[in-house]
This record gives sequence, structure tokens and C-alpha cells, in this order.
Amino acid sequence: MSPDGEHGPLRGVRVLDLGTMIAGPVAATLLGDFGAEVVKVEQPQGGDPMRGIGPFVDGESLWFNVEARNKKSLSLDLRIPEGQALVRRLVEHADVVVENFRPGTMAKWNLSYQDLRAVNPRIVMLSTSGFGQTGPNASRAGYDRIGLAFGGLMQVTGFPDRPPVKPGNSMADYQSALFGALAVMMALYHRDAQGGSGQQIDLALYESVFRFTDVLVTAFDKLGIKRERQGNTSFAAAPGDNFLLNDGRYMVITVSSDTVYRALCAAMNRPDLRTDPRYLTHASRTQHLADINDELARWLLRTPVPELCARLDDAGVPYAILYTVEDILADRHYAARENIAVVDHPRIGALKIPAPVPRFSGTPASPLRPAPALGADNSEILQSWLGLDADEVAALARQGVLGAASSGQ
Repeated sequence: MSPDGEHGPLRGVRVLDLGTMIAGPVAATLLGDFGAEVVKVEQPQGGDPMRGIGPFVDGESLWFNVEARNKKSLSLDLRIPEGQALVRRLVEHADVVVENFRPGTMAKWNLSYQDLRAVNPRIVMLSTSGFGQTGPNASRAGYDRIGLAFGGLMQVTGFPDRPPVKPGNSMADYQSALFGALAVMMALYHRDAQGGSGQQIDLALYESVFRFTDVLVTAFDKLGIKRERQGNTSFAAAPGDNFLLNDGRYMVITVSSDTVYRALCAAMNRPDLRTDPRYLTHASRTQHLADINDELARWLLRTPVPELCARLDDAGVPYAILYTVEDILADRHYAARENIAVVDHPRIGALKIPAPVPRFSGTPASPLRPAPALGADNSEILQSWLGLDADEVAALARQGVLGAASSGQ
């Protein structure tokens, strides 16, 4: 990415990222991937806590370097009046402010939406929190796993004879980041294309999870169906499971239509399964899910993997082998789609990271820049956004408003 967001469909959009960790900052990262100029405002003492979470290479957090790409760093103390005043001056020149503190924190710092709207009525403010800005739980702390639990997902994830389990990544945080970036774009469209004003976006982690629980509530409300943990099977896939292969790996096959089921029977060379009355429709197969899954499992386990893949491909049956990270790095499709980008970090060298998605035919994503050192862009930001000279920046550093890296080093 160019220093001033010269590439990508969001070039010219200025974002102040005041958040920490994932839900807020990654929303800003998604905007930065496509050309927005993102200034990450960090506390001078240590910066974003994600900088202190491993794994590390030469003291650099790899996680931070994945999620703070395409940003500039401004070390600024939000807890003192001078730092708060400087943020309000920056907001005059910004389009978006992103924060994910507990409700009430921004108001305590004199940086609430009303405070910021007073200096820039066009500002769009994304406020992400565990439980939202209103309601009886608003003041409660909330993190990823709390969102997964309260949002209803964790209770139905896992096997029925074992405790609930969480997904293998911070799903609530990342889903909220995605919802947050989408909401920012809708707010900007309303402001810029429809002649509207700025506004505050109120997003809760648990809401991002709950929105993706499909028919969970509706089925219980209308039919009294209470979904329980059922491992890797689903009412929407018959047959469907993670099936063991004869090389020790697993393959996922999920069949949700009669057309695909008939294609699977052809791949298996089992016309008898196609005409068996128990398996004629998806509804009837669901009633006999264990039986049809057993038939498929036996065929998959005894057939060599290359033959399996060829037969499933020829029949047009959707499947995938469960990939490890080694599989991802070696896969030709990942390479052809350029899903893994490389950024050159000035201290620890080349880093492979997930590339921006989705793809645009006319306005592609920005070239990726590595995550910044804490306070590395203090001078540039304060000079380009506010017109301060070197002496004024140095004075702010002496006052303790900025961190030690205020010279941009």
C-alpha cells in the first residue's frame, strides 16, 4: 500500500483506528487492505496488547504483523487531556473512527460519538463491544469466547457426549471485524452517495455470532426443535461428515440435494443406494443419516485417495481433504489464486500472510505494507494531517503526549 492510500477502491478514506486486539483493529485492516489510509493510535507504553502476544520472531509478534499491516502507527496517550485534544483535532480530518473499548470508556476520555460529532458531523464511528452500547449487559466485559458462548454457537458445537468446544480461531472477533467493515462502508455510502450525515455504528460481538446461527431460534420457536451438539454431522447434509481416508487424512463430503446424492452414487458405482427407498430424498436420508454415512465411510476408507478424488471430480461431487497448514502452503490452487502474500518486514525479513480478499476486477487491493513499529509515523501524521512542524511535534513528545518514537524512528 502506498503511504497515502493511493491504490484501491477506498483511496482517499481516512481511518483512525483507536481499538486494540482484533474486532476493531481488523475491521480497520480490512479497509486498509483496499486503500484507506489507516492510522493506528496506540498507547505510548507498549502499544496495542497484541504486540505482546506470540509467537515471536526477534521480539516481533507475528500475529500483530498479520493484522496491523497497511497501517501507520501514532503513539498517543488517550488517557490525558492533551492526548484527547489531539485526537479531536485529528477527527476533524478523518472519515472513520474505529474503537472497541467497553461502553463508557470513550466518554470518560471525552471522545464519545457526541464529542467527536461536535468537531466533525460527517464522522462515522464504529463502536464494537462485547454486548453493545445498550441493554442490561452493556457494561460487562466481553471477548471472543464470551461472544461465542452468549451468541449461542458454542453450545451447539462439539460432540453430544463431550463438553462444548470453541472454533480453532477467534471467530466472534473476526466475524465482528467483517460486520464492522461492512457497516462502515454502508455508512460511508449513506453519507457520500445519498447526502446523509455521519453516524455511530453499535456492534456487539455476540450479535455477529448470533446472526450466523441460521434457523436455530426459528426452528425452536415454531417447532420446539432444540438443536444439540452432533459432532460433524448436520441436518443440512445427508450424507455428510468428516470421513477417515486410508492414508490417515480426513475428507469432508456434504450432500444437501438429491442431484448431488445421485452423482455421489454414480461415483461410488452404487446404483442400489440411488434406488433404496430409505435414501430417495434428502428428508428420508436425514432420517437414516447414520446408515448412509456408514455406507459412504466404508467406500472412502477402502478406496485409494487419488482414485477417490478423480471419481468425485468426474461426478461433480463437492469434497475437500481437511488441510493442514503444510497442505495450504504447498497447494497449487492457493498459489494460482495468490492467496498467500509476502511482505518484507524491515527487521525480520519476508513474512507470508493471508492476502486481501475479495478480488476486484477494476480496483484491486493495495500493495501490502508491513505492520509499523510503535509510533513510527508520529511526525508524518501530525505534519500531514494537522500541519504541525518538527518543533511542535517535539514539544508534544516532551509533554508526554507522544511516545519515545515520536520522531518517526
